[in-house]
Amino acid sequence: MNIRRADADDLDTVTSLALELWPDHAFDELWQEMAGIMAGPETAFFMLEENDEPKGFAQCQLRHDYVEGTETSPVGYLEGIYVCEDLRGRGGAKALLKACESWAASWGCTEFASDCELTNTASLAFHLKMGFEEASRNIHFAKKI
Repeated sequence: MNIRRADADDLDTVTSLALELWPDHAFDELWQEMAGIMAGPETAFFMLEENDEPKGFAQCQLRHDYVEGTETSPVGYLEGIYVCEDLRGRGGAKALLKACESWAASWGCTEFASDCELTNTASLAFHLKMGFEEASRNIHFAKKI
């Protein structure tokens, strides 16, 4: 397995992998969003490859606003992480996370955070296994007026 920083040439591949994580998006819509995010200086994407084949990605960025459970700013933040099923359980997600944490540390961050849906038990288990501590649980509300 190989981890490398993704760049604009990887946008189609990153978007395809991101659709596995966020399937409710259309490719073109997600591609546009990812292109804008990737162009930002305080964001990084990392690719997981095996035999030169893309098998996963992670997206991280700096957050300057308040992040639950943290005391500093900016905070490195894991926005998304995905590994193809055939590589799961082999350390790929851990390696992607470590790349994100190292990137955040290079910006002077001393804390790293993330989130997941309350019902995503696989993500919860991953985060706890990787040393994250649960900071809070939230249910957000909205209505049309």
